[in-house]
Amino acid sequence: MDSRLITDSDRFEALCAEIRDLGEVAFDTEFVSEYSYRPELCLLQFALNGDSYAVDPLAIDDLSAWWDVMADDQTTVIVHGGQAEIRFCLTHSGLVPRKLVDIQLAEGLRSRSYPLSYSNLIRRVMNVRLKGKETRTDWRRRPLSDRQIFYALEDVKHVAEAWHRQSDSLKSLGRLDWATSEFDRMIEEIKSDQDAPAWHKLPGLHRLSKQELGVAMELAEWREQEADDRGCQPRRVLRDDLLADLCRRQPKTEKELLATRDMSRSNFKRGAAEMLKAIERGVAIPPEEIPTVPADSKKGERNPDEEVLGKLLALALANRCAELNVSMQLVGTSHELRQLVRMHVYKEPVDAPPKFLSGWRAEVCGNLLVDVLDGKISFRVADPSSDHPLVFERRE
Repeated sequence: MDSRLITDSDRFEALCAEIRDLGEVAFDTEFVSEYSYRPELCLLQFALNGDSYAVDPLAIDDLSAWWDVMADDQTTVIVHGGQAEIRFCLTHSGLVPRKLVDIQLAEGLRSRSYPLSYSNLIRRVMNVRLKGKETRTDWRRRPLSDRQIFYALEDVKHVAEAWHRQSDSLKSLGRLDWATSEFDRMIEEIKSDQDAPAWHKLPGLHRLSKQELGVAMELAEWREQEADDRGCQPRRVLRDDLLADLCRRQPKTEKELLATRDMSRSNFKRGAAEMLKAIERGVAIPPEEIPTVPADSKKGERNPDEEVLGKLLALALANRCAELNVSMQLVGTSHELRQLVRMHVYKEPVDAPPKFLSGWRAEVCGNLLVDVLDGKISFRVADPSSDHPLVFERRE
């Protein structure tokens, strides 16, 4: 067995103490998410002081020593595409990471490449070609081979050095504060998503009546708990489309409930009695106690006018991001552009002001996009051979 694989609690806690004393560590995980309610954490990888270690969470029951380090305000934890690592910390400890750095996000603030895979990012930043990855490994199986450990540790070996180079570059560009705020935003968005009620994640909520929404709330909550109890994905308990159908039909008997095509499948049918109880509870909720649907529930909805204006803004944004050499995808998505159109042009309510209007994004494009919508700025093609061919001109 590879000596860098830690399966002993004492050795693991000593590693955490060393990380805390050093004040910086690269961190990654291996997990499997296809078969369970929550992703199954199968391996933790760390790199510090030129050494790399893997920790087996299937052999060590208590990982709190690490989550405490990850959530302290003294230790910089460096990750690549660290959404899963943040969720593991929140789920397993309830603690929020405090000094997390994500090199994938950082690269998007000093180039137009986001999101870059780990191997491509390391090749770009450090001119190092990695040997590959165990992409088809079932990380739940034991024992782990030396080859698996080798490739797992490759995922953290260069992370810290990549960040040191990126941070020097970001500092020279005056964008280090951008990076810090973006790391904090990612953590807050993931935490908000985990804290949100299950029904918030359902599609098409704005199409439901008050009573139908009450049913959706109860069915979504039941589905989430049932998935947790069964240890499976919520869609295996009840698909979104079938849940929406039950909200509209509100059946009162098992025969009525199973009348829809596909509802008679065994994995759905087994919850029939509990679904009927959830529907009954939802119907009984007084309309005044049913909360407002999140404005963002219209995310998939488009109207032709906002689509045209969104595309106009996308041209302006793409040109601006090329000019500043920053990732457009990181600055804002097409949905967020349409959200800005809805709020600013059509005065529709939104759950929160578009992120273009605050922080570093406002420096990049916030005022520009609003002024384009207000007709205060026009733009034209100035240099067709340039990667940012448009020039913006303020109208008198």
